[in-house]
Amino acid sequence: MARFNMLVLSGLLAAASAAPALATDPAAPSARLVECGSESCLLISGRRADTTASISINGHVVAAEGARRWRVRVPVETVRAWSVPYARTLTVSVAGVSRDARLPIGLLGKAENLAMVIVRVK
Repeated sequence: MARFNMLVLSGLLAAASAAPALATDPAAPSARLVECGSESCLLISGRRADTTASISINGHVVAAEGARRWRVRVPVETVRAWSVPYARTLTVSVAGVSRDARLPIGLLGKAENLAMVIVRVK
């Protein structure tokens, strides 16, 4: 019986230690690729406590839509100009607090010798 209790206890401890790794930061901004007319844009969104707090992306102040849940559309060419080559994240500052937003994979890479593209439908 003691062995069974020890196994149950070790299982609970393992589950409890894995739980923080699964949690995500609700204040962390996100970025995804969207269509903006004839060009592609990056939709960057996040949350802010103060609806008047300024938002900047890689040091450039942007006008956001929304109040507490905000979003900004930035053309990919502008993101390319504001970022270092092959960047994987953007620095998003809300009221002076900076956080990184992950970019879609390969967004700022260069594909000069692309031989094939495989697209799968979900």
